[in-house]
Amino acid sequence: MDFQFALWQMAYLCISPRIVYRNIHYHKQTKNQWARDDPAFMVILSGLLGCSAIAWGLVYGHGMIGILRMILYMVFVDFVVIGVIVATVCWAIANRFLARASVYSTDQSVEWQYAFDIHCNAFMPVIVLLYIIQMVFMKILLKDAWICTLLGNTLYMTAIVYYCYITFLGYNALPFLRHPEMFLYPITIFAIVYVIALILGINISSKVLFLYFG
Repeated sequence: MDFQFALWQMAYLCISPRIVYRNIHYHKQTKNQWARDDPAFMVILSGLLGCSAIAWGLVYGHGMIGILRMILYMVFVDFVVIGVIVATVCWAIANRFLARASVYSTDQSVEWQYAFDIHCNAFMPVIVLLYIIQMVFMKILLKDAWICTLLGNTLYMTAIVYYCYITFLGYNALPFLRHPEMFLYPITIFAIVYVIALILGINISSKVLFLYFG
């Protein structure tokens, strides 16, 4: 497993995700598949989630059983289960509505494993923003002040924008798909929710943490 390359990808997914997808055509030519054949990225990602779950468990004092439960929930529910659902929906949409004939490849369908890879890539900034940064600034974000609500809601909005944008880049890298910009459309819905939440003074960060930890 090439952990060094996986760490390089993780860093650039947060600061310049386009660079990561510039190598996708080279990978297709050399490996004859769009999806990763190295599990290092997913191993590190799962490790980051596990460490984050331990830290959250310690902050909220849930004890060993609570920490183990949190690890299982963050890794297998937040990341794997939700990822499988999102990847499957995007994979079906891409193959059903966006695929077109192309001279670049004989295989004109999106691989499901590649769709899940896109989810893994898009989830990396989410981990940084919502599982790490949110924990560091938790005491500020949970204060009963409008500026704190603004900061917390903006953190979640940024995570969603990153997720949708990297998802778009992943499907945009495939030469046989048309109009992959449709994967950016959910941003509009979340932007409306973001504005409404600010107007009503709803602290999304507070709501989510209460849902997780009570």
